[in-house]
Order: sequence, then C-alpha cells, then structure tokens
Amino acid sequence: MNLLRKRRIALSGLFFLAGLSFASWASRIPDFQQLFDLSEGQLGTLLLGMPLGSLIALPLAGWAVDKYGSRTVIIVGSMFYAVSLLSLGYTMSVFQLGAAVIIFGMMGNIMNISLNTQALLVEDGYQRSILASFHGLWSLAGFAGAGIGALMIKLKWEPKLHYWVVAGIMILILLSAYRLLFKEEKKGSGGGLVLKKPDAILLRVGLVGFFGMMCEGCMFDWSGVYLKKVVMAGADLVPLGYVTFMAAMASGRFFSDTLANRWSKIVMLRISGGLIGLGLILAVAVPTFWAAVTGFLLVGFGTASVIPLSYSIAGRSKMYSPGIALALVSTISFFGFLLGPPLIGFIAEIFNLQVSFTVIALMGTCITLLVSIKTQIFDAHKTPATKKVSTSS
Repeated sequence: MNLLRKRRIALSGLFFLAGLSFASWASRIPDFQQLFDLSEGQLGTLLLGMPLGSLIALPLAGWAVDKYGSRTVIIVGSMFYAVSLLSLGYTMSVFQLGAAVIIFGMMGNIMNISLNTQALLVEDGYQRSILASFHGLWSLAGFAGAGIGALMIKLKWEPKLHYWVVAGIMILILLSAYRLLFKEEKKGSGGGLVLKKPDAILLRVGLVGFFGMMCEGCMFDWSGVYLKKVVMAGADLVPLGYVTFMAAMASGRFFSDTLANRWSKIVMLRISGGLIGLGLILAVAVPTFWAAVTGFLLVGFGTASVIPLSYSIAGRSKMYSPGIALALVSTISFFGFLLGPPLIGFIAEIFNLQVSFTVIALMGTCITLLVSIKTQIFDAHKTPATKKVSTSS
C-alpha cells in the first residue's frame, strides 16, 4: 500500500470520528432534556448554542489553519473535541450545559475546517475528486453514533460514561492516524482572525453552499412535519422521510466523486441543483406518502455533493489560502442552514408548507444557475479530473 493511500485511510478515520462525536451528542439530547426538565422552547434555545459556537469558531479556524497548518490544528483540535464532548456529560446546570454546547460547536467547526483543508492536500495527491467520500464517512458515522447511543440508552449508561467510550475511540483513531497526515510546507502569517471579504468567486461558491445547506436544513427540520401535516402519514411512517433523505445523502457522497471525475464538478453541481428542485416539486405536486419520500430521496442525492464539491473548488482559490477560503465559504454556507428552517416556518405561517417547499425548490435550482454562469475558476472545473494517483509523499 502506497503512502498516499495510507494518508487517505488515516484521514477517513478522522472524518469518521468527527461525525461519531457529533452523533454521540445528538443521540443523548432527550436525556439532557429530561435531566434538566427543559421545555420544548428551552431545549430549542439551548440547541442554538451549537450553530452559535460554529459561527464563532469559523474565523478562528481559518486563522489557525493558515498560521499553524491543518495537521497541527487536527491533532490539537481532536484532543479538545474529545474533552468538550466529555464536558457535556459532567454539566450540573442548564447554564453549564449551554456553555458546553457552544464550546462543543466551536470545536466541531474547527475540526471541520482543518479536516477539509487536509482533505484538499490528499485530493491534490490523487489528482481527482475524492472529497465527497470523506463527507460520506462523516454521514456514515452519524448512523453509527445513533446506533451506539441507542445501545447506551438500552444499557442505561449515563451520557458521561457513553462519552468516555467515544472519547477513547477518538484518541485511538488519532494515535493511529496523526503520523500520516500531510504537514504543509508553507504556512501563512495568520494576519489576525479571518474577518475578510470574499472575492466574487468565493462569494458565488459560498452562495452555492448557502442554497445547498438551506435545502439540508429544510429536510432536517421539516421533512417529518411535511409528512405529518401535508401528506397525513401515520406516526410510524413520519420518520421515514428524514431517514430516506439521510441515507440518500450519505450513500450519494460515496459515488458522487466517481461521477464528478467522469463528468466534472460543475456538471455534478448542475445535476445536484436539478435533483433538489425536482425532488421538492414532486413532494409538493403529488402530496402522497411514496411520492413525497421519493422526492426526499432525490433531495438527498442532490445535496450529497454540494458542500464537498463547493469546498473542493473553494480550496483552489488564487486569492486566499485553503484554510481561509474554506472558512469564508463555510461562513456563507452556514447561514443557509440557519436561515432555511425559520424561513420555511415564516412562509408556512402566511401561506402553507407546500408554498414553503416550493420556495426551497427554487433555492435548490439556484445552484444550477450559479454554476452555469461563466467564470474562470469554474471553467477550470468544467472538465473531468485526470484519473491519476500520485504516490509521492
């Protein structure tokens, strides 16, 4: 096995542990709600700490990766991510839990930026698109984390014991992987926290991610509500909409790289926007259970490659280093995830959920429009990548 292949496997393990950590927290949220006797509104407020922490961390993450290199940030960040996960299990008040959730969100996004920067180095070695497969492992880890969480609940283990097991797994993976990570030859001077203005190219790539994450947020928060209130599905069938979407998005990331290498990244993004729009329109036009679930399946396949390919394009920015470029694009994209679900609720309050989903369908098709406008950096990604694997270290 050549060194580049070993690097890819090592980094895959780190992406998996990042997804496992997030899913481990998410799987025990009901336990924290019960422990602190939180109402639905109080829980919703508490959960805002995660995106808040993520936004706070974005400029810090870009600066740290630019100044110290992604390898160093991954190593240090992984240890702090494990500690922040453990701290959730030892909180004694709602205030402590809220602070711990913010810190956990910060560490999660620091890992996100540093891991994706490292993935760009591995992708450059392969000279073809492979970034989506890393994101697929993150998604796969979500299912694994949910399964482990269900087992821990069945065994009646407290969250802190559950998190010790996960933290142990994280440290083992880190010890096995860190020696194989790329060490960047050139590091930036930092130049302070990343509060820079994106150039026109990064702004457009960020908008692609914005619309993609807006559609993801729609599915995460509203797919079940749509099946229940519009389709009138039974309680036992309502979760299938979300599960179908997640399964399609996770599996789609494992073959979207192959298609991007065959057809090009831009063609894949055009198809992705089309699938998102088609899937949501199908769910709106034919509000029956199987039509809606089929539509959510298409949305899952459509969103699968949007963020990985956006990151891959952004990382080749000629104006900023990969770490800063990813931080800028992530910041713009993340606002789509934050604004999407409330926008759906606002429109549904005035009209109905079907109108809301139609609006989100239009947002999805904007991805196709954005990548179809002629731009030099996009032109560079309009042809399939060379399918050649470098064995250099």
